[in-house]
Amino acid sequence: MEVTGDRPIGAESIGVAVSGDNARIVVLPAEAVHWAHTVQAPQGGGFLPASASGVFVGRERELTGLREMLTGEGSAAVVQPAQVRARAIHGLGGVGKSALALHYADRYRNDYTLVWWVTAESPAAIMNGLAGITAQLCPEWAQVAGPDERAAWAITWLQAHPGWLLIFDNVENPADLRPYLGTLNTGHHLATSRKATGWHKLAPTMPLGLLPLDQATDLLCAITFQDSTPTDEQREAARRLAAALGCLPLALEQAGAYAYRTGTDLDTYRRSLGRVLDEDDDVDAPERTIARIWDHTLAAISTRKPLAVTLLQTMAWLAADDIPRTLLAPLAPDSIALSNALGELHAYNMIAFTDDRQGISVHRLVQTVLRNRIPVEPPTDTQPHATGRAEAERAVREALPAPAKDAQSEPTALWDRLLPHVLALAESTPPQHPATVEAADTYYQTAQYLHRQGLDAHTITLRIATLIQCEQVLGNTHPHALLHRQNLATAYQATGDLDKAIPLLETTLAQCKRLLGDRHPHTLINSGNLASAYRMAGDLGRAIPLFEITLTHCKQVFGEAHPHTLTICNNLASACQATGDLDRAIPLLETTLTQRERTVGDNHPDTLISRNNLAGAYYTAGDLGKAIRLLETTLPQCEKVLGETHTHTLINRNNLAGLYQATGDLDRAICLLETTLTRCEEVLGDTHPNTLISRENLADARQALEAVQHGSTATSMTNAESQEPSTAG
Repeated sequence: MEVTGDRPIGAESIGVAVSGDNARIVVLPAEAVHWAHTVQAPQGGGFLPASASGVFVGRERELTGLREMLTGEGSAAVVQPAQVRARAIHGLGGVGKSALALHYADRYRNDYTLVWWVTAESPAAIMNGLAGITAQLCPEWAQVAGPDERAAWAITWLQAHPGWLLIFDNVENPADLRPYLGTLNTGHHLATSRKATGWHKLAPTMPLGLLPLDQATDLLCAITFQDSTPTDEQREAARRLAAALGCLPLALEQAGAYAYRTGTDLDTYRRSLGRVLDEDDDVDAPERTIARIWDHTLAAISTRKPLAVTLLQTMAWLAADDIPRTLLAPLAPDSIALSNALGELHAYNMIAFTDDRQGISVHRLVQTVLRNRIPVEPPTDTQPHATGRAEAERAVREALPAPAKDAQSEPTALWDRLLPHVLALAESTPPQHPATVEAADTYYQTAQYLHRQGLDAHTITLRIATLIQCEQVLGNTHPHALLHRQNLATAYQATGDLDKAIPLLETTLAQCKRLLGDRHPHTLINSGNLASAYRMAGDLGRAIPLFEITLTHCKQVFGEAHPHTLTICNNLASACQATGDLDRAIPLLETTLTQRERTVGDNHPDTLISRNNLAGAYYTAGDLGKAIRLLETTLPQCEKVLGETHTHTLINRNNLAGLYQATGDLDRAICLLETTLTRCEEVLGDTHPNTLISRENLADARQALEAVQHGSTATSMTNAESQEPSTAG
């Protein structure tokens, strides 16, 4: 007898309606209906798919909140008496939804008349799961009954007996639960799902997030070091791996089990993530590896919105956080298609939106899996890299701002949002495949912007990728390769890594002289940068002669007042000052400053560098008044023209603080030094020479203040050197 509708109904005397693909009434024998009303479940009876006695870390708050929500107790619940007591836990695949449901069921099992676990990926699976109740509570009749009769009997039993808990695990379509939530209202329903949407008319939801890093580390250590207590070094390695795994519980369990079984060092596992995330020897079923769980999700998404998968594969190569919608827009035919595709990914918890909904975040481990599960074939003209890679490169390239006319017109807000994605794209270049010509140009333009901002230390990855591409396409002695090599050396020098910078500059200078001649502009730039590197290394015996010969050649090639000539003159003066030869240094610096003011203007970055260096020379000569007046004028100009975090601004602020300290004005000195140290750590890193100088000066100033010493305290003044990476066509 066929019926329509989406809710099963029960009648004690004749049977109940079963809702499936085709809703139909199943007539039960009178005795079966009687048993459904009279059979009691044994104490603690039911079915759970696994033991809950294993390692379970960091979800106590969630367990407590879930209990309060379902029972209507505590501040977490706002449940009216007539409401169905149902909750849906949703989150990214592998975040621990099923584990949380399992531990909830185990912990509160004795509070329910029956606890029953139902695999809920489809309506048929739900019916089969419910039919299992009949097999357990009424086994003799179940042996002769068909699947529909067993499911109908279970629904009748649930209607007749209060106080049970049904767990619907891995719900693919929330609407599949509507018949049961509408009919069965004398117990608790708990659902887990990858889907974040579709629940608003059915049940309140509980989003399950990632573990905090400390708890993720605890979980990883508990599984990895089951027979011993980890050392401090091992725990730090576990912390690094937990962070790399994005604190995703299933990935942590998989990693810990693998490390325990194989004895693999956790740092080794971290460096091999792409190859081990699909390892299935340590999971209860091959489909339970983190990689294959997401494969299943992507397959489900692909059947509905293929564009969504393309977007996710594109985002795999970018930074994980705050990917602008505008960056992805060129990949979609229109804004509606883009929104629908992103909505599908969001529904499956594969992405998250920023608060303003204009940015997208992807779990870092999702990115790792996608990069390593997509086969990387040899690049071709039509498919230069793995799926999504070409789209990512094109999206970033089209988003690049046009070159600015000057520092004041730089679109810094746009660059700030774009930079993480350019850097991530460069860092994720597949092995054995150089960047495309277009990608290398993107990296070069980005590195040049960072250079203009005084952030050469952040360009190393970009410079390396650009150089590799140029060498493979044009050869390692092509003029462009020489220029990119100089630029990379400059980046190393900016980080204070002179062990890498100096050999690179020496090799490049020899090649420039051989191929271009000793008076070619690129040769002179490289020569000046090598001399500066020698000076930074304290090798003034090699720095000063090289500066002198370079200066002579610059005057011959460019003229006395050319920016390149003035750069070498400034840097030679700084080297002379370092030797104590102020009689030579101060006139050189004064002449350079005058010429720069006349040729490039009062607020040009090179002019500001000259003022800083001249102030340092005055300080060394003992003329503190002149030095302070010069830097008090220069620092506000640096902040306005170059920005608060530009390397030259940091140097000026440090030097002015040193002058205040030398005159006994410790309060102003400490204030400036605290700001300088914070900015140095952010921009240059903890171990950069300028950061170390700032940290030492701040410690000296604080010590002087504590001792109430108002005399001169030893401080370090830093000279700024002009170094311009060569421009490659």
